[in-house]
Amino acid sequence: MQHRQSPTQRARILLINAVREPQQLSQLSDSDWNLLLQVARHKRLLGRLYVELDRLKLLDAVPNNVAAQLRAANNLVRHRQTVLTWELNRILWALKDLNVPVIALKGAAYVIADLPPAAGRFFADLDILVPLEHITVVEQRLLDRGWLKTTLSPYDERYYRLWMHEIPPLRHRERESEIDIHHTLLPRTHRFNVHAVTASLFAQAHAVSGTKAQILAAPDMVLHALVHLLFEGNPEEGLRLRDLIDVVDLCNHFGTEVLFWQQIMVRAEQLNLGRLLYYGLRYSDLIFSTKVPTFVIEKTAQFAPILPIRWLMDWLIPLAILPEHPAYPRYRARLARQLLYLRAHWLRMPPSLLMRHLSYKVWLRLRNVPRYVEIKPQDLQQL
Repeated sequence: MQHRQSPTQRARILLINAVREPQQLSQLSDSDWNLLLQVARHKRLLGRLYVELDRLKLLDAVPNNVAAQLRAANNLVRHRQTVLTWELNRILWALKDLNVPVIALKGAAYVIADLPPAAGRFFADLDILVPLEHITVVEQRLLDRGWLKTTLSPYDERYYRLWMHEIPPLRHRERESEIDIHHTLLPRTHRFNVHAVTASLFAQAHAVSGTKAQILAAPDMVLHALVHLLFEGNPEEGLRLRDLIDVVDLCNHFGTEVLFWQQIMVRAEQLNLGRLLYYGLRYSDLIFSTKVPTFVIEKTAQFAPILPIRWLMDWLIPLAILPEHPAYPRYRARLARQLLYLRAHWLRMPPSLLMRHLSYKVWLRLRNVPRYVEIKPQDLQQL
């Protein structure tokens, strides 16, 4: 007797198969398309589906209403990527005479280097990395050229300046584009602190043709994608499936060379991110069957946690990262998201600092005090 799939199982299978085997999409029924569009929209993967179907010349083989929704999503993605690259162009213009290296991170890097994760990928904001010793002059120059500070409470301003790996976000007064300026990849209070070796990120970065921006070396780019995946989730959305897809795309792209795998293992040890690499490769393989060489699997096994923690993570991460059926959300998936969010905070700060920080945040929430004052379009027009 065949086991009947639950609604959530069906939603997960549809989305994972759509990413792994997009050539099968033309065979879906109308009801399957209806569900797939819902979960793909929630995971911000509609643009990805469009790109894959367009690449396979299958757009004409799917229902017209489906193709129309995918084209609309792709148009939004292309517009957002244009906005993103233009904002990077303007930042480089503003900083052109400062002789400061600027590394584009995440989405901007994928777009300007034409890497696979850029295909159909919607990116919300722009992230750049500059050396800590230049952070003050970079911020001031951008403020002089039309960007504005986000209005934060004194506590949050201090939180960013003393503990975090970035300064408070800036937003342009006319374009309203938000930028995050990093000086390292993880908070300075993080248990896996990479602050001491940040200089090596700049030493190994390389230029991209057609722009003065740089991008991280391939191993560092994958490790940063894993940082973003496993340390920066939120309790509502959970771990982002699209971030794991970024990791898979990068590994498949760079991993055709044995040298890449040798380098990423060395860099993981140098950056104290071996456990992160272990998790990233484990769940890339578990969910998307990423091809990882045997010697890499054997080498990264030394970074594995003890068996009870591995069992726990094998339960939590798929729950937190895979889609739920929109009509049947499950309590255990919400619990997994909450627990991984707490884990990320536990790693972010020493216990005493964490307790103080969370207590203050709870107090603010009880008083209904916003974390920061939102800059609205009408406010910008008055300047």
